[in-house]
Amino acid sequence: MAPSVFAAETVLFQPAQPAAEALSLVYAFPNTYSVGITSLGYQTIWALLSSQPLVAVRRWFTDIHEPLPRHIDLLGFSFSWELDFGQILGALKNFDVPLDSGDRREEHPLVWGGGPVLTANPEPFAAWFDFILLGDGEDLIPAMVAALGQVRGASREQKLRRLAQVPGIYVPWGYAVTYDHPEGAIAHIRPIDGGFPPVVTKQTYRGNTLSASTVVTPHAAWENIYMVEVVRSCPEMCRFCLASYLTLPFRVADVETGLIPAIARGLAVTPRLGLLGASITQHPEFEALIDFLSQPVYDHVRLSLSSVRTNTLTRRLCHLLSQRDSRSVTIAIESGSDRLRQIINKKLTNDEIVQAAANAQAGGLQALKLYGMAGVPQEEEGDLEATIALLLHLKKVAPKLRLSFGCSTFVPKAHTPWQWYGVRPIAEKRLKTLQKHLAPKGIDVRPESYKDSLMQALLSRGDRRLEPLLRLAHTYAQASGQDAPSDGMVKRAAKELKGTLPPLTWYIHDDWNPDRPLPWQHLQGPLPLATLDKHRQQSLAAAGLMQARS
Repeated sequence: MAPSVFAAETVLFQPAQPAAEALSLVYAFPNTYSVGITSLGYQTIWALLSSQPLVAVRRWFTDIHEPLPRHIDLLGFSFSWELDFGQILGALKNFDVPLDSGDRREEHPLVWGGGPVLTANPEPFAAWFDFILLGDGEDLIPAMVAALGQVRGASREQKLRRLAQVPGIYVPWGYAVTYDHPEGAIAHIRPIDGGFPPVVTKQTYRGNTLSASTVVTPHAAWENIYMVEVVRSCPEMCRFCLASYLTLPFRVADVETGLIPAIARGLAVTPRLGLLGASITQHPEFEALIDFLSQPVYDHVRLSLSSVRTNTLTRRLCHLLSQRDSRSVTIAIESGSDRLRQIINKKLTNDEIVQAAANAQAGGLQALKLYGMAGVPQEEEGDLEATIALLLHLKKVAPKLRLSFGCSTFVPKAHTPWQWYGVRPIAEKRLKTLQKHLAPKGIDVRPESYKDSLMQALLSRGDRRLEPLLRLAHTYAQASGQDAPSDGMVKRAAKELKGTLPPLTWYIHDDWNPDRPLPWQHLQGPLPLATLDKHRQQSLAAAGLMQARS
């Protein structure tokens, strides 16, 4: 434990006094304190839990934790990055909890989880969780606690059956998966009996007051930052984008009753402010927010924004950022090819990207960070050449700006139109090509690890047959003193388990038949499969149209 770290926190909400019969709950983040406490999602769920008198909450991170109770009724995990799965296995061992939920007895805590990884596709990790929250915590946390309060003295199975009746709570044990053969595709996913709904639907919070920091601390990865969620989801619906499709519909915080009071609360304790959201400048009242933050009383504030939609990066916004101690701004362009962006459904032109760079320089910023992607479905060599040409042109248009280009490999994500496409091996070569042509010209190219992308794809499209592989690969990593298994360890585990699961290439690289059941077929996201497939076909039609025009 590190009491001084927790003592340095400024807590911005009033926790409830736990009732005498409160359930003991440990809320874990599978990474270090500095990383976990910087997660607005983790902060929000911690505050929601702490506001429930029926639970007594303690926090746990991989490096430090609060004083823990002798007996734990509930052990929860916030799971926001796939490659943290090994830390979850390590935590279960640390708490002396059997890894497989089927091996747990009445004295073991109920293990639950939430967050974007589990909401998108919990199946590779399903055996580790007794139940999973699918969707937004604002409604799910109170419903979960209320249901548990009704069955406090019941058996483990009775508690899980009661939880399965709560919309958005998924009990993996209640569903049987069958396959064409051990190495084949999924045949059926069905409830084991009538006590479990055929489909579990993600829950969506529809209020106009969104999340804001519930704690400020100098020990966060972003020191002393106060974060405010301006919007949730994104209206653009790029075909690969989990942040958009999984969190639909696009929702905005009310400026007068939500954002401004929240910002005022935060700035009373810290001068560092972060505005978060997938597309914050598309808030219909964003100009009013700029007006508010432009007041002289906030001249001391250090302001940072999450990724800004490129064609909304005005000179006025850039000037405000430079006045508020921001040296850079981030935009996602995906590609320098107008053709490819039309296929992606990225409603953006090269002219708008050039104007954004000009505005950033004129507004007094020192750097512009751009994000793109390689290996996108329908991508051609000409699209890569267009990206190189655009970035070199930006260097001439805004010579005073430091340009950086972060580029990832396309990874298919559940509940998006491109969930049926695999990772294209050509992406690895294209990442190197970008670096080769841009780095010598003074552009800081930051390619994400291609091998990490392969692991992300494996987990994002995986089914329950992967669980033994993950456990075995994690064992290899531990034996080698590593936090996460390497690509070679995963392949070694797959070799040992040959005959019990499909080849890794089926999960990672193969394009899937849209007519076959998906591993998450029984978990309903914001849009039905038919709509997602329609959007997939629209991207193919856009590719054909652009090809015909060329």
